[in-house]
Amino acid sequence: MRSMLIISIILEAAVTAIAILAAREGRPYMYGLAFTFGAYVLYDLARFLRWDVEGPVLSGLFLIATASALVSVWGLYKDRPR
Repeated sequence: MRSMLIISIILEAAVTAIAILAAREGRPYMYGLAFTFGAYVLYDLARFLRWDVEGPVLSGLFLIATASALVSVWGLYKDRPR
């Protein structure tokens, strides 16, 4: 189980880094995906290190991350080739 968590953290961190690179190349809405996956990294890292951060803090973080992902996906939709 811990190996899957480690793999998940690595993949989420990779998505975060790629989204930041894409945002810096002129697609600023990708920062939303970077934030979303950064939140996932933080959550999984907290689980891996057994930090006690459950409850309202994580619920608020996930709400913001979900809204951020929505804005990013909307940006991707608007930026599609026509």
